[in-house]
Amino acid sequence: MKQRYLGIDIGGTAVKLGLVDEDGAVLARTERSVNFDGYHTPILTTVERAAAEFLAACGTDARPAGIGVSATGQIDSTGGVVAGTCGNLPGWDGAPIRAALETAFALPVTVANDANCMCLGEAWVGAAKGYSDVIGITIGTGLGGGILTGGRLLEGFRGLGGELGHMRLHAVDGEPCTCGARGCWERYASTTALVRRAKALDPALDNGRAIFDQAAAGNAAVAALLDDWEEEIAQGLAGLVHLFNPQLLLIGGGVSAQQQLLIEPVAAKVRAAVMPAFAQGLEIRAAALQNDAGLVGAVQYFRTHRA
Repeated sequence: MKQRYLGIDIGGTAVKLGLVDEDGAVLARTERSVNFDGYHTPILTTVERAAAEFLAACGTDARPAGIGVSATGQIDSTGGVVAGTCGNLPGWDGAPIRAALETAFALPVTVANDANCMCLGEAWVGAAKGYSDVIGITIGTGLGGGILTGGRLLEGFRGLGGELGHMRLHAVDGEPCTCGARGCWERYASTTALVRRAKALDPALDNGRAIFDQAAAGNAAVAALLDDWEEEIAQGLAGLVHLFNPQLLLIGGGVSAQQQLLIEPVAAKVRAAVMPAFAQGLEIRAAALQNDAGLVGAVQYFRTHRA
């Protein structure tokens, strides 16, 4: 039987769990809200309960060789703890993920940032398979990122590297960010930023789907807003291309399903913004694993660090 692993992807609203084999196939999966009672129950407590119930449902034959965790926030992967969250999630700062899960399940555990895991998962069995130099971003409530260079994940000193959303692209007179700085990329290029601007045009435009629907229907004001937002995404990506010279840029998050209205225009803007030598051979596409990317990448992180 192939080796099996438990992948856990902890987000701000839900935790996704999957039993993943050594080839990256997801054999079983489930999901549970982590904010069902306004975070009165600590996120980590919810995760432990969900994991115990999921493993029990999978049966004794499915006992995993280890647990790979993908988690939102600034993750100290050397210690397996949450080092920071910019104050966005009650009680999540300092959460001892690795220690708690190793105690609860008597299994080895690794923990890494969710966007880093997305990048690893895509490189293992997704849209980045076969590529050694990749930058992946996830566009959603915030803007996360992961960087593969020479086939290795760039994590930095404590595993905190790759916080791409907090590059300060408008540092002089930019909008305040939840991290305490001004002008961070995610304040301009996240889905939250897009919705915030769209609602100023029309309060009914309170989600990404509604905004893209209006643009597709020919709403000129919304199309112009979308174009400005995509320029912010593209300019940040262009800077990263000049820093890391990747083969591939991957765009993830729910909005990445918008091929014609997002992926294609952003790709054109990036190519126009980078120096010609950097554009040669550069590929830009949507991520492929969707909701499984984090938990699959978490398992790959475990396999490359502990297995």
